[in-house]
Amino acid sequence: MFSLKQRDALLVSLRGINRPCRVMEVCGTHTVNIARSGLKQMLPPQIQLLSGPGCPVCVTAQGDIDAAIALARIPGVTILTFGDMIRVPGSESSLQMEHACGRDIRILYSPYDACRIAMENPEQQVVFLAVGFETTMPLIAATIRSAAQQRITNLSFFLLGKLLPPALRALCKQDITRIDGFLLPGHVAAILGIEPLQFLATEFGRPGVVAGFEPEEILLALAILVQRIGAGEIGTEIAYRSVVRPEGNRTAKALLKEVFQPTDVTWRGLGLIPNSGLAFQSSYTNFDARKRFSLGEFASKDPDGCLCGEILRGRYSSQDCPLFDHACTPETPIGPCMVSSEGSCAAAYRYERWK
Repeated sequence: MFSLKQRDALLVSLRGINRPCRVMEVCGTHTVNIARSGLKQMLPPQIQLLSGPGCPVCVTAQGDIDAAIALARIPGVTILTFGDMIRVPGSESSLQMEHACGRDIRILYSPYDACRIAMENPEQQVVFLAVGFETTMPLIAATIRSAAQQRITNLSFFLLGKLLPPALRALCKQDITRIDGFLLPGHVAAILGIEPLQFLATEFGRPGVVAGFEPEEILLALAILVQRIGAGEIGTEIAYRSVVRPEGNRTAKALLKEVFQPTDVTWRGLGLIPNSGLAFQSSYTNFDARKRFSLGEFASKDPDGCLCGEILRGRYSSQDCPLFDHACTPETPIGPCMVSSEGSCAAAYRYERWK
């Protein structure tokens, strides 16, 4: 924990920048903690923070939500999901609405519970909606490997996992919103290490700083990043060294490589991004829910009037959306950014509506 004197010194250093500075906080947890702590209100007006595509539920394409709902409607299927996914609206329904209609949909808190539930319900086909970034997917990979070792045959996985570096590359290539630098997620970097993020500097000339999650840690990383931007320096730096090592977590990376391989997937707001998703390696394809249930393609179209996709790439803020705090609230969400606990709209609604 920083002292007030240290915090004030960091804020003074930020006020020294003499040019507009647009920083994207990539991670949804950063977005929530920035809003909760009131950090934006402490910053000088020339520093603008933009939310990015760092909420795995938010970037799940509308077509994938509709596919999950279609799975839930198959007789004899039990759907397992993390909590945020259940309330995300599809084109005509949601998993929550399907549950109210009698579908067997259950919320998990640990991926390993999927194996137990499948073994306890051998007459059911159990499908786990595997949503997450590099942080969550190693746990899901370990669950799949465990299911294979236990020869569980009534469990499959609807893979919705995504890889963050390709999404950041797509953002930089599109360059719809000029981003001067990136606050990078500490938990993703803890798995990947720093090398997969170096392209921000080497290919696009954008500095990046890996940040922790406490307000003081975010402020420290932001001060380092803004100093780099002001000095015209590029490079990718770790400001969360208590957790992140340059090489990352080799065991977790090896597990990801054993179970999954990269594939092209569609992101909400960013479209189809090459090698940004995960598919099964050949030795694990018998756990693929898409193949087991012969799922076709579902069109992806954001709800009318919803700016969630544009918010995820930093083009607009939550308050720019005409639905925000009117038609779209946590009680009546229209887009996933208002549903997820890491969503920028949910954070703005809870902590920034009166600021």
